[in-house]
Amino acid sequence: MEPYSYYLVIAATFLFAGMVKGVVGMGLPTISLAILTLAIDLKSAMTLLLVPSLVTNFYQAVSGGSGRAIIRKCGMFLLLAGALVGLGAQVLNKGNLDALALLLGTLLIGYALSGIAGTRLLLSCSRQLWVGPVAGALNGLLTGMTGSFVVPGVLYLQSIGLDRNQLVQAMGMLFCISTVSLAISLSAVSLVTPEIALHSLLGVVPAIMGMMVGSRVRRGLSEQRFRMVFFLAVLLLGLAVIAGSLPGLLQS
Repeated sequence: MEPYSYYLVIAATFLFAGMVKGVVGMGLPTISLAILTLAIDLKSAMTLLLVPSLVTNFYQAVSGGSGRAIIRKCGMFLLLAGALVGLGAQVLNKGNLDALALLLGTLLIGYALSGIAGTRLLLSCSRQLWVGPVAGALNGLLTGMTGSFVVPGVLYLQSIGLDRNQLVQAMGMLFCISTVSLAISLSAVSLVTPEIALHSLLGVVPAIMGMMVGSRVRRGLSEQRFRMVFFLAVLLLGLAVIAGSLPGLLQS
């Protein structure tokens, strides 16, 4: 890919992903990773999303005023979601990239279908005691392996009775912790280079601009309607990622 095309892909990807995040409170890592893996390999795509994801998620994590309540309710979930990213990154470093891309596409499709179907589990307090750590551990492993912070973490957060503002802030905390852990883990296995780190910085401004646009769109559109469009887009991207991984898998 020519340098100017490469930079254009980065800017356009984070502008669009930032807009989605501005509307629904999530989606920047998922959308950006899905689009970038269509143009570059999964490892490079995962490192490119680190800085824009960290900046936007940190802002979301500290906004809302419910940080202490969320930590009391989800502390073990958040701890394990961050702690096990490194183990997943070890699998990424040694694994088959096409197989991991297939896994990413499958996760995206599963997430999209659950959103389209309006799936929302409600967990009792007793079930949260063991489901939270399990969901956190799985989320950490899958984050390290695929760079996607969403599954099953967001589904768990939607199931424990948080109100809308608490849910958005809790997602920001999950994504922020996951981003920091992923950056440390990828650096430990030498996947973060100074060049890619610089390229990741280039995505910050488009991501912030996209979030600002998304916030304005949210005020003018039904959030439920936009979320349906979002989940349909994620479904299509998941199918595209799987289609891109199949030639390599069939040749192996």
